[in-house]
Amino acid sequence: MLFLAMAVVISACAPRPGNEALEAVPGTITGAQVTTVYVATTRAPRGVGSTAFGSAWSLGTSHAAFTVSIPPTHRPGRVEWPNGKIDPVTSFAVLGSANLTPDQYAGTLARDPRLPAGIGLYVHGYNHTFPEALYRLVQLSVDAGTGGVPVLFSWPSAGRPLGYLADRDAAAFSRDALSRTLIDLVAKARGGTVSVTAHSLGALLTMESLRQLRLEGRADVLDRLSVILAAPDIDPDLFRAQIAVIGRRRQPMTILVSPDDRALRLAGRLGAHRGRLGTLDVRDPRVREAVAEAGITVIDISDLPPQGLARHDRYVEMAAMHEDLVAARSTAGTPLAQIGHAGVFVLDSLRGALTEPFAP
Repeated sequence: MLFLAMAVVISACAPRPGNEALEAVPGTITGAQVTTVYVATTRAPRGVGSTAFGSAWSLGTSHAAFTVSIPPTHRPGRVEWPNGKIDPVTSFAVLGSANLTPDQYAGTLARDPRLPAGIGLYVHGYNHTFPEALYRLVQLSVDAGTGGVPVLFSWPSAGRPLGYLADRDAAAFSRDALSRTLIDLVAKARGGTVSVTAHSLGALLTMESLRQLRLEGRADVLDRLSVILAAPDIDPDLFRAQIAVIGRRRQPMTILVSPDDRALRLAGRLGAHRGRLGTLDVRDPRVREAVAEAGITVIDISDLPPQGLARHDRYVEMAAMHEDLVAARSTAGTPLAQIGHAGVFVLDSLRGALTEPFAP
């Protein structure tokens, strides 16, 4: 019954697009935005030379590039999926895609004119198809408007609500590939920062890869990463063990939590009723003490509207608030000015600002 309940909650969140949603269209329209995103994936391609990736695992890492059109009617926080025929007037649409050899991937990324603005890596979560992960990255990068180079790391999620245990294995399978991807991206960033946003089980995968980098003595890579864990599906004690190895970082890690996240509550029940990191209560004094000791930042984003019954995707709304949050951060004396230091905060979506739960 628990698996059935999880399937009902998760499947109610969104339609299940297939790779047909990524079929290329001949052109875009006036007023549409166009962006190119890069892909590193441990999903096996559907065929030789194909840029359609499924749920099968691949021991090697494939690389690709997609040029995507975003419709003029795009709403922040949303992915406008095709309804039948792909139409750039109303939906996201792929204008072209190409497989890249490792040398082509390195060269193309190194020549991207957006590189001075940084690199943004997205690691998707549980129950994601390849098209869902790709278009979510497009939405996040366009809404944030940072101007950097968007890169997707896509691990072989089964893309099925009942595939949770298979997804945990697939995430663990991809640790080495993500570590190598992070090393490569830092080398290409030319001294800049690589921003990593990891969601759900993708956060578990990311933490394991960061731990591996520390064990390999790659402080040079870790020091150049800015990491956000959104609704992390990680056991809190496991996270403490990971942090104990990774240690304090030059750029404190940020964790986005929602205590009412139903998907994480169900995941906790699957884990012998142990809590998940993404449901921490920032108003608990013990959380404040643990956060200060670990040197991390935790933000409760429960005030943001969820897009589905699972309440597992609030983080997607934050991209559109990026400019306002950055501006507020530069104002001395505001709670947001403390970001970059250990602490706990609550996001006020109406004011686009952060408050401190323990402030008088």
